Amino acid sequence: MSTLIRPARAGDVPAVTALVAAAYGIYIPRIGRPPLPMQDDYAELVGRGLVHVLDQDGDVLGLVVLVREPDCLLLDNIAVAPSAQKQGHGRRLLTFVEETARAAGFETIRLFTNVAMVENIALYGRCGYEETHRVAEPDLHLVHMAKRL
Repeated sequence: MSTLIRPARAGDVPAVTALVAAAYGIYIPRIGRPPLPMQDDYAELVGRGLVHVLDQDGDVLGLVVLVREPDCLLLDNIAVAPSAQKQGHGRRLLTFVEETARAAGFETIRLFTNVAMVENIALYGRCGYEETHRVAEPDLHLVHMAKRL
């Protein structure tokens, strides 16, 4: 099997949208609404060149949405299809994010996640991300994290 990370194309939008729904849908009961990644317009994000997919022989197994900010690379979204989880794909995508940040001259990667996604917070911590602050709004409780390269 051939697996590569490549820029998403317009034809990937249905698979990307379905993957995000499958990966994040489990959190709806926990947070009481669809998580932010489920609300994104993936056709627009793909069109802007912000999405990269983990492609295995034509199947989209994972994705990252990366946004270049003035002082860091924002890891806006990372997701792996539930059927492909626990196989190292998430870590491979995180390595890709670090390589992309370094190649672009960034010293920091920033991300945020919902406070209820405790598994993700723990994973990011094991990968070297540190909590920087929390934001609590009526329907939104986020943990912001960063990793210095």
